[in-house]
Amino acid sequence: MDPIELSKKLGGKIEVNSKMKLTKENLAILYTPGVAKVSLAVAKNKKLAFEYTMRKNTVAVVSDGSAVLGLGNLGAIGALPVMEGKALLFKELSGVDAIPIVLDTQDTEEIIKIVKAIAPTFGGINLEDISAPRCFEIEERLKAELDIPVMHDDQHGTAIVVLAGMINALKVVKKEIKKVKIVVSGSGAAGVAITKLLLRYGAKDVVVVDSTGIIYKEREGGLNESKMEIAKITNPKDIKGTLQDALKGADVFIGVSAPNLISHLDVSMMSNDAIVFAMSNPIPEIMPEEALKGGAAIVATGRSDYPNQINNVLAFPGIFRGALDTRVKKITEKHKVAAAVALASLVKKPSRGKIIPDALDPKAAKVVAAVFNK
Repeated sequence: MDPIELSKKLGGKIEVNSKMKLTKENLAILYTPGVAKVSLAVAKNKKLAFEYTMRKNTVAVVSDGSAVLGLGNLGAIGALPVMEGKALLFKELSGVDAIPIVLDTQDTEEIIKIVKAIAPTFGGINLEDISAPRCFEIEERLKAELDIPVMHDDQHGTAIVVLAGMINALKVVKKEIKKVKIVVSGSGAAGVAITKLLLRYGAKDVVVVDSTGIIYKEREGGLNESKMEIAKITNPKDIKGTLQDALKGADVFIGVSAPNLISHLDVSMMSNDAIVFAMSNPIPEIMPEEALKGGAAIVATGRSDYPNQINNVLAFPGIFRGALDTRVKKITEKHKVAAAVALASLVKKPSRGKIIPDALDPKAAKVVAAVFNK
């Protein structure tokens, strides 16, 4: 069925349901006067809200619509269908209740202020489709100023699944993370988070490329605060030039940037048994057929119509399930690495055509959530 027709028929993807049938007998308990007793209890001890109210199992899915999918700045209303879809995935895959909240502002300070003001309703905040570099400050400020878990899924959900796929891909080609050269195309939300998580896991040689070229410490122009930080922790050999220059001899290409950036000839300049994760959607940096033509051993994309789909739906439902159940205040780097390792472990015998669990694998949320108990 056409997405427009289905959306019109459904009138949105989610709805609110009551947990008890309302009757004459329970009205006075569920609402006034009985509800006053609960209000007084949680007002006196705010922690009880995580037991007595919807905070126990509810996250806000918050977006300003500034970077919706690969479509760009669509604004608040344009983001709403995507946030509804996100809420649907939360509920179906992990049982977490998620409320879409789209904000009609793209001012950093105003977004932070609004999210802090609505936070008492929720047990966690999932930030979504907020453009870089604003997304970095918004997430860091909210993590520091709120006592509930906050995660920008475009950054960390993507990074977790990329690392999970990379763990298994490297097993297949018999290479070690600390010895490979990795090229990351894209220095936005996903590219920065992927880079940092790979380094956290043990990568030593990561080169990040943006639309201007290779990022290095003394590059003139085009380096915002986030890119300056990346320049300090990557490119240990201080190479300069274009994406094609970066790819010479590289073992791994990770694309979170733009369609049709590289060709099979570029892949052929990479090392033997090259790994290509081309994740721009819906059109990747290189189509899988082209990458294989260039000699790639393993190819992954963000698409569901090819093998090895790198989809952050494998991560975020379990991350928030675990965070809510254990009531952690922060989702840490340790949690993220453990989640990636857990996801990778679901593929018992990794192969060139199977390095990551299926997007809707029912075990994914459970194993990811379990890392919060360790």
